[in-house]
Amino acid sequence: MAARKKPLVVVTRQLPNAVETRMRELFDAELNLDDKPMAAADLADAVKRAEVLVPTVTDEIDASVLAQAGPDLRLIANFGNGVDNIDVQAALARGITVTNTPGVLTDDTADMTMALMMAVARRLPEGSRVIPDDEWTGWSPTWMLGRRITGKRLGIVGMGRIGQAVAKRARAFGLSIHYHNRRRVPVRIEEELEATYWDSLDQMLARMDIVTVHCPHTPATYHLLSARRLKLLRPEALVVNTARGEIIDETALARLIEAGEISGAGLDVFEHEPSVNPRLIKLARQGRVVLLPHMGSATEEGRLDMGEKVIVNIRTFMDGHRPPDRVLPSML
Repeated sequence: MAARKKPLVVVTRQLPNAVETRMRELFDAELNLDDKPMAAADLADAVKRAEVLVPTVTDEIDASVLAQAGPDLRLIANFGNGVDNIDVQAALARGITVTNTPGVLTDDTADMTMALMMAVARRLPEGSRVIPDDEWTGWSPTWMLGRRITGKRLGIVGMGRIGQAVAKRARAFGLSIHYHNRRRVPVRIEEELEATYWDSLDQMLARMDIVTVHCPHTPATYHLLSARRLKLLRPEALVVNTARGEIIDETALARLIEAGEISGAGLDVFEHEPSVNPRLIKLARQGRVVLLPHMGSATEEGRLDMGEKVIVNIRTFMDGHRPPDRVLPSML
């Protein structure tokens, strides 16, 4: 009996070596060896030829791209948890299944969220530059004073896997946990996290010391933290975002920090990545915000786990079964 033909899998970005090697073993995999984002023409060519496309957050798979898909494209196996880079509705309308890689980045992103909280509150980036720049003249009782996070109120916007993981860590630091979510979590989880639910996001924001964002980016959450809502924050408040940049009105955030109406921010994601608002960059140079280059999920373990999920989704689909991480519009 002849061996079954391997499916043509086009991978848009360079993945960890172990993941790419396994893909070459299992599939007819075309890899992106120079790791540059695909140009629009290359992406269009990929969807015309591929049976499976493996994109990342840097690839915009919108309706116009999907309109160019060839008849063989049956699966888009996203290398990432969020699927805001893919028009899921348009894909399903063309009979294309979409999958993602949920769950594997929870701990990594929650860890980075806590790191950003500490970095902003305790002025770590400023302090880390003093010695290399030969500016340290010795300890002083009033120099480089930050703020303690123990005893502060933490407002979590989005209480899914990552939001709950942040809450667990924050409790260990002695923070009081508050949250706003599209749906209230079960009482068991609230009791475990000692979390207070707010059905009004506005009311929660006005009372928090630290606000951290963990909801997905959807049309409903675009600029969820709008200029109006950001103005509700207390002057002492800090804002942390490791979710998606589009959820916060960056221009309004920068303006309020410049005016001293918000104390500071720690941002790992940006509204127009890889471009970053120049006002935020200026604030970072002044030590008033901490900016990271989308590092929240950047661990070796996390990337390998993401790759394994992509492979499982592809193999399951190609074997004629429903992939475990199928995405439906109702889930967004």
